[in-house]
Amino acid sequence: MVLVAKDIVEKDFISLSRNTSALEAARQMKAKGHGFVIIASAGGVPEGIVTEWDFLAKITAEGKGPGEVKLGDIMTSNLVSVDGNEGIDQVAQIMTQKGIRRVLVISDHKVLGVITAKTMLSRLKEYIDRVSSQIARLQSPMY
Repeated sequence: MVLVAKDIVEKDFISLSRNTSALEAARQMKAKGHGFVIIASAGGVPEGIVTEWDFLAKITAEGKGPGEVKLGDIMTSNLVSVDGNEGIDQVAQIMTQKGIRRVLVISDHKVLGVITAKTMLSRLKEYIDRVSSQIARLQSPMY
């Protein structure tokens, strides 16, 4: 059994417009327990991402007020995405090579969700435990 991106994608994510204030985004992130927001166009096409690091580096460290900063001003626009049928080994390699913790999962030009490093580690542990159990059963004597 090979896991692919669509098997582990988190479908619950926050998507806001570039004109949303950082303060409003932070409130929604806190309410949902998310560390990022996807910035989407009016048509729903992903344009960027804003993470907790962006809040720290681009607002707090620069002494800006989050009520005056728009997400479009602080978003990272070079989104990294993978196809829903991409193997999680390839997803992990992309995340490692690019030094990122979140990847969009796309299928038929539509965002299915996001894979985070936390989800990746959690699902890999479950997968390894399942495979290990199967191997242990196959190695035990048939009495």
